[in-house]
Amino acid sequence: MSRFVGVDLHKKSFTVSFYDSDSTEHVVRTFRLKDLEDFKKRLDKEDVLSVEMTGNTRYFVEKIKDYVKEVKVINTLEFSVISKSVKKTDEHDAKMIAEFSSKDMIPEINLKDRKTCRISSLSQTRDSFVKLRTTLKNKIHSLLNSYGIVLEKKQLTSNKGLERLLNIELDDVTKLELEVIIDEIKHLNEMIKKLDKKLIEQGRNMNGHKNITSIPGIGDRSGAILLSVIGEINKFSSSKKLASYFGIVPVVRQSGDKERHGRITKHGSRLGRATLVQCTLVSINHSSYLKNYYSKKKSQKGSGKAIIATAHKLLDIIYDTLKNKRVFVDFKNYKYITA
Repeated sequence: MSRFVGVDLHKKSFTVSFYDSDSTEHVVRTFRLKDLEDFKKRLDKEDVLSVEMTGNTRYFVEKIKDYVKEVKVINTLEFSVISKSVKKTDEHDAKMIAEFSSKDMIPEINLKDRKTCRISSLSQTRDSFVKLRTTLKNKIHSLLNSYGIVLEKKQLTSNKGLERLLNIELDDVTKLELEVIIDEIKHLNEMIKKLDKKLIEQGRNMNGHKNITSIPGIGDRSGAILLSVIGEINKFSSSKKLASYFGIVPVVRQSGDKERHGRITKHGSRLGRATLVQCTLVSINHSSYLKNYYSKKKSQKGSGKAIIATAHKLLDIIYDTLKNKRVFVDFKNYKYITA
């Protein structure tokens, strides 16, 4: 008979509940993370272990996965019982995890391989730099607007354009602030280029990269980002599951015989959704099917909802392409070869 092991994991320690569903008894212990060897000795090959997704979950799972029957990594966004619990202690959380696991009520998350996680981290760092650069550019617009100077966006896209701003007559304080911001933007431009180069280089070695980038609108960088979000495509039983993972399915509220569809859930990776939408805007111009679908939805629901609906359709194509190892040779007429 399997035991159900619930783990409340922290940076330096973890609390464990060994739960026997037949006797409904919990044996709770707290270990230091550096004492993993002691913990391993208490595990059994028939144990089912469940642990929440945190910063060091991968390290923890890699160390203990060979000592138990199964490891379940909990989707913390969906497993809201603990986060909303009134009684918030490590012992209580570990017990709750063990008991829900015994009832097969643990919402799992896909734990991606280390290579995919590195690329995901790289893309997230790039995204942070891009956001910071945008914030600094907005600050320049604000500074110059106070002097009645209105810039076009293209004036801040090149180093030469940025340098020309330093010739504007301003007071000493504003001039210094502008110089510092421009230097930082130029530095961010260099860092983003370095990250782009590595992201593209690493992305080309990912499984499915050739397939996903055969879809017009999905380039090397966006393909790498999407693949890092998706991970192993075979872990998704359908394109609907993948869409739910991307958070582009509507919230459904049911009351009696009535069913209402609200806004999209926005669960999962924000960067993944943003990249998918960007690719959709380009792909529409390469596919009459997507273009007609977008136009129809736009006339019914407006451009915003139409883009999300079309992104859902593109994600269906991505799923089919990766699942069946397809390579497009004519996306407009939906012609492909099997890789």
